Amino acid sequence: MLQNLLSSIVKSEVILKLLYRYLVIAGFCLLLCFNPAIADEKTITHFPERIVLNLTETPFKSQAVTWRTTQKSGSPRVEIIPVSELLNPDKSPKTFPAVTSVVELGENTFAYQHSVIFNGLMPDMIYAYRVGDDPWSEWSQFKTASEKPNPFTFLYFGDVQEHVFSMCSQVFRTAFQKEPEAGFWLFAGDMVNNGPDDSLWAEFFSALGWIPRTISLIPVAGNHEYPDPRKTPRDELHITPLWRPQFTLPENGPKGLEETVFSFEYQGVCFVILNGNEQTAEQAPWLETVLSKNRQPWTIVAVHQPVYSISERKNKTGFQDLFVPIFDRYGVDLVLQGHDHSYARTLSLKNHQPVSDKEKGTVYIISNSGPKFYSASNRNDHLMAKTLSNSIWFQSIRVEANVLKYTAYNMQKEIVDAFEIKK
Repeated sequence: MLQNLLSSIVKSEVILKLLYRYLVIAGFCLLLCFNPAIADEKTITHFPERIVLNLTETPFKSQAVTWRTTQKSGSPRVEIIPVSELLNPDKSPKTFPAVTSVVELGENTFAYQHSVIFNGLMPDMIYAYRVGDDPWSEWSQFKTASEKPNPFTFLYFGDVQEHVFSMCSQVFRTAFQKEPEAGFWLFAGDMVNNGPDDSLWAEFFSALGWIPRTISLIPVAGNHEYPDPRKTPRDELHITPLWRPQFTLPENGPKGLEETVFSFEYQGVCFVILNGNEQTAEQAPWLETVLSKNRQPWTIVAVHQPVYSISERKNKTGFQDLFVPIFDRYGVDLVLQGHDHSYARTLSLKNHQPVSDKEKGTVYIISNSGPKFYSASNRNDHLMAKTLSNSIWFQSIRVEANVLKYTAYNMQKEIVDAFEIKK
């Protein structure tokens, strides 16, 4: 009996100790909630979010990064150092102060967007960087481009637009698994369904997770990055005010279209980004100037709206008169597009007609990377090498010295289309 009594006492003491421990933890949690001196608000609201890398005009010696905080930071900045020196106590990272802009999100609601362009970087070098002030983000990595035309791969996505977090996040993860060493990701517009809605951009960046902290994004302005034209006067149809603060893109385009129309060179390729939503006529002479000065062996153009549409609902042909003669004149290799929510790849075209295997032409591609589908029509079947409907795809483009290898995948990482262009 005495042994049973002692056993009961021991069990009671254990229970009391556990109860006391739980009460202490609960009390501490309540204290954190109601005592601002302990639950430091700055730690929460100043923490860097939506960190995104973008390429510059010269990605072999510079790099852009943008992030935001929900409260004003004291001295936002970036620290950067070659990864090989990160753990060396005798080496210190370089510091770049940020440029900050205030973005109004709603009534009495603001965000603080910070941007930095790293200059003076070494080509083909892996760097570690972090952003913020107090607190800092984690250290992330990126690699600068080579100064020479070395082989590289980039990924191209069509419209994601809807159900971005719930559905498109798996597309991004699948694409990363397939091509983890991609130099950058190019989005052909309509990354969200309503550009002025900040909550949709939050969904987009949440779906991407940490990927844009280490792989640069090249966004193309789609029509859904603009206000709804059915509800907006024509003279107020400008790209969402969130665009330029949250992306830091080259400003070498026509006046008024900076960071939506631009060009850059990457390891032997001249990339030209067009804006199919406004002032398209003004872009044609600029495009002619860029391509006339181009000395890179490959040329790739991206624009959201297709030149040769496959949609039953849309058939604007203005780009065929405006841009195709310039593409033909300067031998553009690829034109990457979205907008039609289907998949299409043309034959190699010149002057709106297929060319023989011995002639130089341009291949036009339309893709869809989200769960909004339109059926492909047969309007331009005579120009097409491949059309697909009612699915989600992403594309890998590999550029080497004298060959461009294109591969389109579905969400199971199965190849649905592939071709090569040889110089």
